Amino acid sequence: MAEVEISPRAYVKMQLHAAKLPWRAVNGLLLAQRVGPDPSQPCLLLTDAMPLFHTSLALTPMLEVALNQVDLWSAANNQVIAGYYQANDQLTDRSPNLVATKIGDRVAEHMRGAVLIMLDNGKLSGEYGGPAVVVYERQDNRWTPKDKNLVMWRDWAGTRQALREMMASRAYRLLVDFDDHLDDIRRDWANGAINQRLGELTLTPDIDTDS
Repeated sequence: MAEVEISPRAYVKMQLHAAKLPWRAVNGLLLAQRVGPDPSQPCLLLTDAMPLFHTSLALTPMLEVALNQVDLWSAANNQVIAGYYQANDQLTDRSPNLVATKIGDRVAEHMRGAVLIMLDNGKLSGEYGGPAVVVYERQDNRWTPKDKNLVMWRDWAGTRQALREMMASRAYRLLVDFDDHLDDIRRDWANGAINQRLGELTLTPDIDTDS
């Protein structure tokens, strides 16, 4: 079982997506650095989160469009789709449902070691001391919780502080998911403005991109 490392950008953007619409289920894709098949580098580094939907998570035509757009964007920025995240609409529900496992399976078909991350809605404020996520990996054709010792954090203290500041400034109101983009194509689903702000807040820089 390989390690997975979650960057500040990926973590905070997942939390902002859930905080923007706490009464709805939301989902998105996770990107990782594109690296060669080097066995000496088994760690999957999640660099970014791409918010997808908040209306109907499994709406197939929209999902296909979004997957294609994110795949093209990530390839242009030397990244690859490497995971899926979801927050359920119930405060205490952090278990992957059929939608989560199906989309997770789709990602895993194209990315070995892909992960599925479920957000813990009861811990999204940034005040909770530990990460508000449960990371799953696919083994024997099913998704099971990943050993917490294999889930690493790039500058957790800085990540937590950045989340607090973004929450305090209500930056989640500015986050754009693919539903928002489809309503108004001028809106940036890659969230360049939020990425820039996170780069200013976190001590450890994320992957530089044009967006």
